[in-house]
Amino acid sequence: MAKNTLEESIAAVSALWGPLTTELVEGSRLHIEALAKASREETWLAALHRDQPASRELYRDPRHGFVLLAHVEKTGLYRPPHDHGRSWVIYAVQSGESEMGTYGRIEDPDGKVRLVKRNTTLVKPGQVQAYLPGDIHDTLCIAGPALLFRFTERDLKKEDLVDHKVARYVQREHVWTLGDS
Repeated sequence: MAKNTLEESIAAVSALWGPLTTELVEGSRLHIEALAKASREETWLAALHRDQPASRELYRDPRHGFVLLAHVEKTGLYRPPHDHGRSWVIYAVQSGESEMGTYGRIEDPDGKVRLVKRNTTLVKPGQVQAYLPGDIHDTLCIAGPALLFRFTERDLKKEDLVDHKVARYVQREHVWTLGDS
């Protein structure tokens, strides 16, 4: 029986899974990119375009713990700077466009934390962005509705809400700084 792109991608990522390496990130990136380039005719993808869920879990690996989510975002939806704790993440745009900015975390001599924006990348359909542990980024939906896939090394809800490892930033007096925990 023929598999769809989702099943093929998950099987391929699972087969190469191991400790964080350049090869693991690149291999995973290529397989998640395949989801962004999949035909809208595939049943699972047609359902996402039809239902337009704000968030839907597509797969949770029982052995390795990685998670694949789909998000449909409206034009103008902004997610302020944040990291993903100890996790690495891959974003893929299937439709629409998303602007993703990256930041460097600077600690002043007095201990105050502030962010400096490095760059902004416009991510179009079929394109992906990978962020490693500690990388700080934001997202802005430029053209929606946008369908994005978010592949994470681990369950980010647990990473954020239970382990409190995700850093979120707020803007104070035009400067991004560490938010209150």
